Amino acid sequence: MRLRKFRVQGYRCIHDSGEIKVGDLAAFVGRNESGKTTILEALTLLNKDTKVSDLDLCDEMTEVLKSEIKLAEGEFVLNEKETSLIREKFPNLQDIKNMKIYRTNKNPRIQYDFGEVKISGEASKRLNSWENFVDRIKSFVLAMPNPIRIRVDTKFLDAPAPRTREVFMDMMAEFNNNIYLIASQDQQVISEWKNIYQDLESIFDNMLIGTNERSALDNFIEDKLHPRFVYFSDYKKILGNIDLEEFVRESKGIRAKGLEYVEEFDKAETVNNLFYLAELDAQKLEEAKNSPSRLIKLLNISSRRLSERLNPAWKGDPIHVELRWNPGNVLSVVISDVHKDGTVTNTGLLNRRAEGFKWTFSFIVNFAAETQKAELKEAILLLDEPARNLHPAQQRGISDLLKGLAGSNQILYATHSPFMIFDYTQGNLLVVELDKRKHLSKIYYDYWNADDQTLIPILYGLSRGLVESIVDKQIGFNSRPVIIVETMSDCMYLNAFDRFLKDPNLSMNPLNIVPAYNKNSVMSLAIFYKNHGYDTFILLDNTEESRKISTELQSNEFKSVQMIFFELAGQPRLFIEDLLVDEDYLYAVNQTYEVKLRKEGYVTLTKDQVLSKGKKSILDNLNEIWKENQHLGWEKFDREEICRYICEKMVLGETDFLSDKTKDQFRSLYRLIAERIRQNQNLVSQTSTTFSR
Repeated sequence: MRLRKFRVQGYRCIHDSGEIKVGDLAAFVGRNESGKTTILEALTLLNKDTKVSDLDLCDEMTEVLKSEIKLAEGEFVLNEKETSLIREKFPNLQDIKNMKIYRTNKNPRIQYDFGEVKISGEASKRLNSWENFVDRIKSFVLAMPNPIRIRVDTKFLDAPAPRTREVFMDMMAEFNNNIYLIASQDQQVISEWKNIYQDLESIFDNMLIGTNERSALDNFIEDKLHPRFVYFSDYKKILGNIDLEEFVRESKGIRAKGLEYVEEFDKAETVNNLFYLAELDAQKLEEAKNSPSRLIKLLNISSRRLSERLNPAWKGDPIHVELRWNPGNVLSVVISDVHKDGTVTNTGLLNRRAEGFKWTFSFIVNFAAETQKAELKEAILLLDEPARNLHPAQQRGISDLLKGLAGSNQILYATHSPFMIFDYTQGNLLVVELDKRKHLSKIYYDYWNADDQTLIPILYGLSRGLVESIVDKQIGFNSRPVIIVETMSDCMYLNAFDRFLKDPNLSMNPLNIVPAYNKNSVMSLAIFYKNHGYDTFILLDNTEESRKISTELQSNEFKSVQMIFFELAGQPRLFIEDLLVDEDYLYAVNQTYEVKLRKEGYVTLTKDQVLSKGKKSILDNLNEIWKENQHLGWEKFDREEICRYICEKMVLGETDFLSDKTKDQFRSLYRLIAERIRQNQNLVSQTSTTFSR
């Protein structure tokens, strides 16, 4: 049974999620406090044994919740096997292929909706139900002669229906003995009882619970086919040494007092999971400890089994897990790295490994054990941040584990990680956002309309193809030259002016312009591109900090010709903004900050006012003016905001404020870049010719 749609109402921060479609492997992405965890926990309300707490009801919907509403509702599609099971028990019904399951705030029981399938609500004696079976036995007893009837014990008929065949058969065997003991001399009673008793096994196999077709169907679905929502949220860490006596006490619920104990040994469940994967029983271990040969064999088998079950989800070099017995009734978990050439290194206790390694190991142990323990098949797994604290390589390992489980289960999980998003189809990637004014969560699958902060992990995930193209050297060797720029503003100006000038002799189209995140990332980004086969150039500000970057790059085998500093007529310019005529740039500043300037008594900022600050660059002069007015709430001058204004005007063709001199100065920058590319190509060509000789 697979969940295809769901809706949540009146649960914590969710007023109404609306109808949400989900696939077999769906990720919920959103910022902290957006409601991802709430969505997962709300879906557990669809488990048949879950109880609704008043604390989970939405405080802001008190009036609405006075009436009965569906807190959680799921629309499910049944597989052919499930449809056949219902058909076998209820041959008079049309095939049930879809159904809704829901829980309300008023009814403690789970409820079902079978759509347009017609189901009788009238009592029916034809049903092979427990209730009708009880009536049949009671009728049989009532027909007995009075001396026999008053001695028959029928209290068991007033008990709830037996849940297993074993309980049912034991109950009826005891009743059978009672009948033969009391009525052995009355052949008619014995004969009638034999007719009932001989069919008991088939009666139980086909027995339903309910007095009418509707109640019997509800009870059958609840007992045999109701889907399981399995929620995973917390994964405790395994330590290197396990005190078995302490573990046994903890398993029995005997806890020592003290904060340190709680922090260090809140792991009985986790150790149980470790033992489960290793198929190791603490009692058998205790029995074998006095026989070295038995103990060694037992631990070797368990260690091998544990390693085999963990490695499929472990990325990087495989690991070998060895369980060792130590004096003092302590079991040690020893980890070794197994390399591709078969060598084994780095053998040592788990607690001597890095924190990230221990967390990864513990997560995989817990998750693998819990999923196998539950014999998860056709279950709906709900995972809250399954890859937190994991290295990206290990996150990919967890994603592979989820993909494997998705074959026989449905998986819904919350994540912040781009490495845990691997399906971008509608229903398999859902965005959760919080409306701060109304304080309620919104869920939707047109994720491209999400706010920028929510989109960050999605965009990083979508860009994995770009990263892979960068690290593919074959692509690098056959690509256009790459020019690394220090800021997003540099990138925007270069692209916008190239499009605006429309000069075929100076077009930037042969270039890939890559903005660095900040100055600190320029060198590493440039080296990365160069090492992967790209013809790489770096466009730098003419500042002391940028010159240091140039020196570091040249010490990493970059040529000076690949360093391009801003200049005009051979004279240095600090920033790309210095290529714009002062009056042109100030026009954009005055338009962008018009309201703020007028409020503080400036009609417009003039060139003389700006130059009076005595700095080398127009940006430095403007920063000084903004700094002087900081006490008035001017904060910092935003150069990128001005860049966006200028570039937008160029796109719209509203460029009367740009002078010919500004255009010519940008043309000179493009000529400088083109000349450096030609110079570098000549140097590379000369070097290749020399080597060929």
